[in-house]
Amino acid sequence: MDKGAYILILKNDECRIQVGAQGQRTFSAGWHAYVGSALGPGGFSRVMRHFRLNRDKNKSPRWHIDSLLLSPYFQVVLACCIHTEERIECHLARHMTGTVIVGFGSSDCTCEGHLFYYPSDPYEYILRNIQSFAEKEKKTFQIEVRTP
Repeated sequence: MDKGAYILILKNDECRIQVGAQGQRTFSAGWHAYVGSALGPGGFSRVMRHFRLNRDKNKSPRWHIDSLLLSPYFQVVLACCIHTEERIECHLARHMTGTVIVGFGSSDCTCEGHLFYYPSDPYEYILRNIQSFAEKEKKTFQIEVRTP
């Protein structure tokens, strides 16, 4: 199964960028984690699209996350891919420990946001969040780390 949810980890400098209809938003220097879904027909090829867009910066933005991927201030570090056929991205977003960026990536759900800010590398926190979520839900997930 090459589908599921993912958490994209990005490192960035302080910046102010246009985020779709939300307008200009300021992002503090540090790290951001974006929780997304890869349940569509392409599965985790969406993560590869994110990697390519961040590297090539060659397409117009389609989703909120694209604004970050196209920015010269943001660099994708890795993605934690969580293999599942269940729609868990909103549940994962509610378990994230970072500071939520309200309204980012959540225009199609009731979550506060799907992007989270961390002042330092959040990788270990995110792995613990996934494990904590799995324990709470009494589930076992295969977690795969992919890098650009």
